[in-house]
Amino acid sequence: MTAQPARPERSGPQTASVMDVSPFKPSLVKAVFRDVTSMHVSRSAAWAAASVTRTVLTEIIDGARRSAAEEARKKLIPGDLLSAIDRNVELEVGTTWYDHSPTFHGLTGVLYDAEGVIVPSRKRSRSRKPSAVAGAHRFEAGVKKLLRSQGATAAPAMVRDLDGIASVFLTDLARDAAMVVREGGVKRFGTVTLVMSGEPAPAPPPFLNDSLRALSTRRGDRRTIGRDDILAATTIQLFGGNLRQRALAEAREATQNTSAG
Repeated sequence: MTAQPARPERSGPQTASVMDVSPFKPSLVKAVFRDVTSMHVSRSAAWAAASVTRTVLTEIIDGARRSAAEEARKKLIPGDLLSAIDRNVELEVGTTWYDHSPTFHGLTGVLYDAEGVIVPSRKRSRSRKPSAVAGAHRFEAGVKKLLRSQGATAAPAMVRDLDGIASVFLTDLARDAAMVVREGGVKRFGTVTLVMSGEPAPAPPPFLNDSLRALSTRRGDRRTIGRDDILAATTIQLFGGNLRQRALAEAREATQNTSAG
């Protein structure tokens, strides 16, 4: 019997191949982009945005699973989401959702107006204008599929939070991608270094490596959002850390055989 070759190990959370069918379909991605911009979204851009969103949600779910495991639980609850974000600043994405979810009440601080009067929390709008919050339900099927692929189950409130974060994150990604197209590139790259208490700080990374420098200037027309515009927007949305690097690498892998149209 022929021996099977060993499978290569992957760093970070164990995920299915990024070439598998994404839980966030390109048609959904394009629908979100249409809410933000009238620009054309190429096929490769839609796949890249779906891949980045998947990578971010997978990392959040992995962090939540670790929190649940410490309490010998299998079902994820909103408290696990808070714990995951608290332990890893890279997971603090889709923050507009925080104002609308009971999970985050009391964590975003009290807002005051110019007269020092407390600004009341936002109420649900009945406006028919599309928004990331109103459209969060569109992500439920994808979130549940992603949870199943990770062997995880989640309470309904947790699923709702993951829906909302995915929707807001992708909407923010769309806005930044459109900005990259309008401005002809991205001029800034956020960076964060995670340091454990009592440990020496590592050497700071170079300001821009070659792959990021290539995204700082843009070529092409000003009417189409392409794959590289999504990658550039990802560098704005995600801090400079492992999550950003993995999101960029998996998006490139997911689109290497995808046509640009």
